[in-house]
Amino acid sequence: MLLRLPLASMAAMRLAVEHVRRMRGGAQAHLLRCDDRSYYIVKFQNNPQHLRILANELLGTRLAARLGLCVPQVEVVEVRPELIAYTAELVIQLGVGRKPCSAGKQFGSQFPGDPAQLAVHDFLPDEQLGAVRNLPDFLGVLVFDKWTCNTNGRQAIFFREAGDPAYQAYQAMMIDNGFCFNAGEWDFPDAPLRGLYTRHRVYQSVSSMEAFEPWLDRLEHRITEAALGEEAEQIPPEWYEDDWGALERLLEQLYARRQRVRELIFSARNSGRDPFPNWKVRYA
Repeated sequence: MLLRLPLASMAAMRLAVEHVRRMRGGAQAHLLRCDDRSYYIVKFQNNPQHLRILANELLGTRLAARLGLCVPQVEVVEVRPELIAYTAELVIQLGVGRKPCSAGKQFGSQFPGDPAQLAVHDFLPDEQLGAVRNLPDFLGVLVFDKWTCNTNGRQAIFFREAGDPAYQAYQAMMIDNGFCFNAGEWDFPDAPLRGLYTRHRVYQSVSSMEAFEPWLDRLEHRITEAALGEEAEQIPPEWYEDDWGALERLLEQLYARRQRVRELIFSARNSGRDPFPNWKVRYA
């Protein structure tokens, strides 16, 4: 798969103008306000997990959007040295100390509203979870996570906005794709239970592979070699240490793996953990 010169340096970036708060999680992200008046959860190049986490987030989230999943808008966010210098909280905590966050191009995932006004949850009781208005997205994101070999647990947030006609129904947004492609390893150590959301309530509609077919069809027809190349070209080269060969190999494997996802879902079904309680036929 042949990549062109990167476009990220020419693409418009968001500029961070204000630090809001530190976020939970191993990447030690921070919530920042940017020059477009939106808020972004920003992961830094010197995060404790791996530099490639940023590349994975940008590529993975953009590919998930091509599948039609509800995901955040993601951007390259410029964090200038002066903001870091004058913001004591912009640090990475280490085991025995801390260091300033990196300046330059960082990964930003747009917060779905004004954090002072929008309540966001990472857990809902079963009754409310079953009424999430885009519940089928959990089937789509399982297809995505099996395809990309997401080695972290599937993360989702839930929110509802006052201006929405369906205000009483929560919407799920799929977040945190940094451990797609096995984090910094860029390989695919598949395992039956990987990619499953911990709350199996979201899979109650699954009675056969047919439930996943709309998403599998999108994967096989929307994710072309050209689409993979277009999204990869948006990644700042410093996020993968200018290793074009490694990025090309990753894309080649991703393109080939589109045909394996049914097999991987069957493997989850036959794992013995019964993630799909209404899918009664064990082997197919």
